[in-house]
Amino acid sequence: MAKIENPPRKPFVARGSSIERCPQCRVALDACICEHRGERSKPSCEFWLLMHHNEFYKPTNTGQLIRDVIANTRVFEWSRTEPCDQLLTLLDDPDYAPCLVFPASDDYVDRMVDTLPADGRIPAFIILDGTWRQARRMFRLSRYLQALPVIEPKTDRLSNYQLRRSTVAEHLCTAEVAIALLEQFGEQKAADHLEGYFNRFNQQYIESRRRWDKALRDV
Repeated sequence: MAKIENPPRKPFVARGSSIERCPQCRVALDACICEHRGERSKPSCEFWLLMHHNEFYKPTNTGQLIRDVIANTRVFEWSRTEPCDQLLTLLDDPDYAPCLVFPASDDYVDRMVDTLPADGRIPAFIILDGTWRQARRMFRLSRYLQALPVIEPKTDRLSNYQLRRSTVAEHLCTAEVAIALLEQFGEQKAADHLEGYFNRFNQQYIESRRRWDKALRDV
């Protein structure tokens, strides 16, 4: 299992926090999806998730799905001023070509790219894992990311994520961003694997939530 470089500091406490969950997929035990995970896909790229600390505690987080089914996925806790040493080392590693995943803007058009390097380095997509408000703050305030090229997924997808809704349909959740990038760069097998697991997670979590809500109403 991919290593979380700096682990969370407190447990998840919110709606559904009393439900007994699978420690791996975080779905309620009676709806566990781990048997559907399969062998990890091994695309030619890597995903580095820079995760807002709140996301570590949310069972609805979809970054975990990338970690579960895509090999060599790395998870780091985001810090504005104190990024972890492992991340900084990787950013300077000549074997990798890190690229920050974020929507295009005229404010940093000079950093935007739409192709992967052809020099033998391993493409590493850095996804800011949080709400859109949090991700914008992470993008703007992380000085150690300011020199990186930025890539926007080229996709017509609309979000199918039903556990947390954005007011903008084009705003994809973390797992959907990874799926779009895998499709964009010819890693269809890995994209299909992640999408199948994501859809299973979406479905099972919703059904589990409905059962839990019904049980509360029946009390």
